[in-house]
Amino acid sequence: MGLREMWRLMSRFNSSRRTNIILQHLRMSKHTDAAAEVLLERKGCAGVITLNRPKFLNALNLSMIRQIYPQLKKWEQDPETFLIIIKGAGGKAFCAGGDIRVISEARKANQKIAQDFFREEYMLNNAIDSCQKPYIALIHGITMGGGVGLSVHGQFRVATEKSLFAMPETAIGLFPDVGGGYFLPRLQGKLGCFLALTGFRLKGRDVYAAGIATHFVDSEKLGMLEEDLLALKSPSKENIAEVLETYHAKSKIDQDKSFILEEHMDKINSWFSANTVEQIIENLQQDGSSFALEQLKVINKMSPTSLKITLRQLMEGSSKTLQEVLTMEYRMSQACMRGHDFHEGVRAVLIDKDQSPKWKPADLKEVTDEALNNHFKSLGSNDLKF
Repeated sequence: MGLREMWRLMSRFNSSRRTNIILQHLRMSKHTDAAAEVLLERKGCAGVITLNRPKFLNALNLSMIRQIYPQLKKWEQDPETFLIIIKGAGGKAFCAGGDIRVISEARKANQKIAQDFFREEYMLNNAIDSCQKPYIALIHGITMGGGVGLSVHGQFRVATEKSLFAMPETAIGLFPDVGGGYFLPRLQGKLGCFLALTGFRLKGRDVYAAGIATHFVDSEKLGMLEEDLLALKSPSKENIAEVLETYHAKSKIDQDKSFILEEHMDKINSWFSANTVEQIIENLQQDGSSFALEQLKVINKMSPTSLKITLRQLMEGSSKTLQEVLTMEYRMSQACMRGHDFHEGVRAVLIDKDQSPKWKPADLKEVTDEALNNHFKSLGSNDLKF
């Protein structure tokens, strides 16, 4: 509504009281629009979470986490809510990750947002994993980092031909968190280690083939799928799975296409089974194939500290519970916040966008055991507890 139309409308009301009501309503509408970074709605038999920051690719911030967590817990206890659906607004992204630029910038102001953000984000990841109601993530579009944490721990994850998955954290001086230490080592062979160290992107049906998604549906059918799920009457988990399976079976896009990494999996399993990053690099150098050298080039651009802590994270996480992994990752996150590389990575990739981070240390050889161990040390009373 433009100003002219507003005044025209207001002139029809003689009562100043009515004028005030209109002005108040306009102010409230504006406030609601600005505040609605996440929509939480009861529809049909379901609770529906919509990540609503399309201009920022639905990047997850602390305010959104603080709205989603209590609502998830309420719906979990509500006998009239039979399932929970989470999706992203705008069509380009489910969620491109955590709003890490804000976290890095907060350090300069000496705010404790870095503690609160990671603590509460990981608590939400755990709540999704332990949710007693079927949880369905529609991972249409970009799904990275924090977006993976909002989806992969849920019971059902629906990919489309437009899905784009990655855990790109080693490129910004971080590590694949949000439970990456739990779900990545549990993917086939050494695929998780490969994805974690290289940040390799999986697209479309490959997100399903890799085991990140549980179902694949054509994007044009996603709206119909949601409507069918919402129309279910007091559904059981089996009823929900049946609807998802029906849509999955009907999808024909890239149905006969083999997994993009299929031809390389034997080599990936061999190269990435090494216990040190140095040995993985040596394996790639010795192989010398174009694919191996391509991965070598990518790994050499990553933060040496990130590479080392990530490999250890996955090795330790392979035998831990999700809660144990999240506790470990919280310790790692706080060490990264105190260090240099995360803030330098955010500067180079998100702020100045020169894509030329100056890592410290700049060489794997210079990452000492002491520096590595510091990322895994208990925080005592500040540890993440469930």
